[in-house]
Amino acid sequence: MFAALMFQSGGLGSALGSPLVMMVIVMGIFYVMLILPQQRQRKKMQEMLGALKAGDKVITNGGIYGTINGLDGDTVILKIADQVKIRVARSAITQVESTEDAK
Repeated sequence: MFAALMFQSGGLGSALGSPLVMMVIVMGIFYVMLILPQQRQRKKMQEMLGALKAGDKVITNGGIYGTINGLDGDTVILKIADQVKIRVARSAITQVESTEDAK
């Protein structure tokens, strides 16, 4: 009964029924649920790529496991086997393997 009186008098019902208010609420939800986590993930990835150094064991987005042998600007030289080195884009590195000591 109280809720019916609120809607009839234009109190709470008119404020929540406004399309503009509903749009702002939906955009806030999208920001919190989608955009903010992506920004955090992108920042974490950029920090990881910036901290790469020779000797790190990494995995590329193609699934290649290797050890960084050298860094050259936007590229990385990976040693994937004895006498086998490849050059990949720094952005192709998706993960740095944790060392056995850290486990």
